[in-house]
Amino acid sequence: MTDQQLHFAATAFTTAFTIIDPLGMIPLSLAVTARNTPAERRAIVDRAVVIAGAIIFVMASAGRAIFDYLGVTLPAFTIAGGILLFLIAVDMLFARPTGAKQDVGGEAGIEPAHVAVFPLAIPMIAGPGTIATVLVLLNLTHGDMIELAMIFAGYTAALFVAWLCMRAGTIILLAIGTTGIHVVTRLLGVILAALAVQFVLNGLRAAGFP
Repeated sequence: MTDQQLHFAATAFTTAFTIIDPLGMIPLSLAVTARNTPAERRAIVDRAVVIAGAIIFVMASAGRAIFDYLGVTLPAFTIAGGILLFLIAVDMLFARPTGAKQDVGGEAGIEPAHVAVFPLAIPMIAGPGTIATVLVLLNLTHGDMIELAMIFAGYTAALFVAWLCMRAGTIILLAIGTTGIHVVTRLLGVILAALAVQFVLNGLRAAGFP
């Protein structure tokens, strides 16, 4: 594996864990499943992660076809994705609800059977930010199979950790507390902001800007 591929692997894993934010899913998943039994909560979490993974895979598979159909250039989407990620990072730093991962406090009327789909799978796990990041990373691979595998591995690992965190949410909350979750979320926000700026720079360079 070359140094470039190792660097890409680090970017893919860091971006996947940052945008999915497994620790940040703990209080949100607990909030929307507060009225469910432990068994129901586990089933909801399982279904949400599977649905989110399917959405990410479908978008990754159809991303290039969507670009071709809409006439969107790769540099344009890279820049747009970077801007979107930066906005999400700012919201993470200031603990504000975002369009990609919105606060679900007002969703008490959602039936438990649908909680796994909305808001857990969409938009909390596989939101616009997650989809945009996957497509941007795919564009950076230029067909390299090892880098494509790194994207798959990174998002699979992030989804698995998110599943573990949501399944063990109550225990983790007691262990690190709400303050600990806020600290980690803000740290991930700083990392995501830096990656977002790099995406914009990559897009500008690919578009021919100096």
